[in-house]
Amino acid sequence: MSTLEGNNLIDGKAIAEKTKAEVVTEMAELKAGGIEPKLAAVQVGENAASAVYVKQQKKNCEKAGILYELKTLAANITEEQLLSEVEKLNGDASVTGIILQLPLPQGMDMRKIQAAISPRKDVEGVNPANMGWIVYGKPFLAPCTALAVKEIVDSTGIDLYGKEVVMVGHSDIVGKPVALLLVDKFATVSICHIGTSKAGMLEEHVRRADILIVAVGKANLIPGAWIKKGAVVVDVGINRVEDKIVGDVEFETAKENASLITPVPGGVGPVTTAILLRNVVRAAKWAKQQ
Repeated sequence: MSTLEGNNLIDGKAIAEKTKAEVVTEMAELKAGGIEPKLAAVQVGENAASAVYVKQQKKNCEKAGILYELKTLAANITEEQLLSEVEKLNGDASVTGIILQLPLPQGMDMRKIQAAISPRKDVEGVNPANMGWIVYGKPFLAPCTALAVKEIVDSTGIDLYGKEVVMVGHSDIVGKPVALLLVDKFATVSICHIGTSKAGMLEEHVRRADILIVAVGKANLIPGAWIKKGAVVVDVGINRVEDKIVGDVEFETAKENASLITPVPGGVGPVTTAILLRNVVRAAKWAKQQ
């Protein structure tokens, strides 16, 4: 582990490259066995941010040798029509993975659509069945960002047994699954949210964290002075402040206290992208077992 005197940045890009290399190896094995993984992305209407993400998805899939198809649907499509399109992809044997681009048009039930994706093709791990496997301690296809956080924590080599883990943020795709993934390592996990903050307890929780994970989406929410000496900090937040991209943790001060910390950008983001590719491969393997 790096010391405070040395470089204490966690290199998300290096972790991502290692995962991508493993994906390439597994892809070769799948193709040798006649399996051709294919990711189908479903986008409803036009969205600038989503368009950038789709472009990155396609590029990363092509680099890994994964087939990629973008299915763009009209913005005025009904929820029933969208569900019908998802069902078609569920039944398409050539498609081994499905991803739903967000946001959806106003009025559509995101969770209902995500739940309609076959668990075996749910590469984002958002189907209730896949979420349930996390509770059982057997995550197979789990939310990519949550798995990325686990991958980063694992990469530090720290034994979580008995450690204080504080998760700030309780979203369905990061906070909740991260807490479940790490509690299985016998860490003592606390989840903080708006209620913790309003009760004036957030600082108290953060200060005792051996491992702090923050996923709120609010720039510099956590002052660096709150970070316990020697703590590991995983900052999931991505926020634009003027012409800079910053995280949820006040980085410059936090890195003086932390033993290890993820930079923003270059930390969790690249690992999340790599985990999506790994999930596509896992889904293809699952399809092979049917």
